[in-house]
Amino acid sequence: MTAPRRSDATRAAILEAARERFAADGYERATIRAIARDAGIDPSMVMRYFGNKEGLFAAASAFDLRLPEVGTLPARHIGAVLVTHFLDRWEQDEVLTALLRVGVTNAAGAERMQAIFREQLGPIAAGVCPDPAEAPARAALAASQILGMALARYVLRLPPAAAMSREEIVAWLGPTVQRYLTAEAP
Repeated sequence: MTAPRRSDATRAAILEAARERFAADGYERATIRAIARDAGIDPSMVMRYFGNKEGLFAAASAFDLRLPEVGTLPARHIGAVLVTHFLDRWEQDEVLTALLRVGVTNAAGAERMQAIFREQLGPIAAGVCPDPAEAPARAALAASQILGMALARYVLRLPPAAAMSREEIVAWLGPTVQRYLTAEAP
């Protein structure tokens, strides 16, 4: 096995610094200069690897939701499994919370969140809903519940949402996400 190239290590350091800086400061306040300082490199190196702040944000916000395979589950468990999975993701990785923060304040962040949910939640909706033509709307409805709770619990830290146990959240949101994805359309 060959040793990692120095450019790979530099790129990785920039991305790690960018993720931390975007999470801490948000998209608007994070600067190339601060990210470069955090990575211990010259700002020109950030530009060399990523072109501009938007390119850096796109690379730093590449995010795999690692959604579970729901096709093998009994349909009645899909909502609870997805809500539990998202709670795990938000509690284990600050990148998703940072993306949510940026997504509500910046067009590039909103586009990134839209792509993540379209590309990753959309296929799940298409695979479990009664009419695949309804999958985009159903995925959007499910995302509205999941993202709404994430915003209330992890970004705004609304006391009732932050105080709820995981079991309570799954019990409340699971059936709603389930209905959005698998019930007959109204």
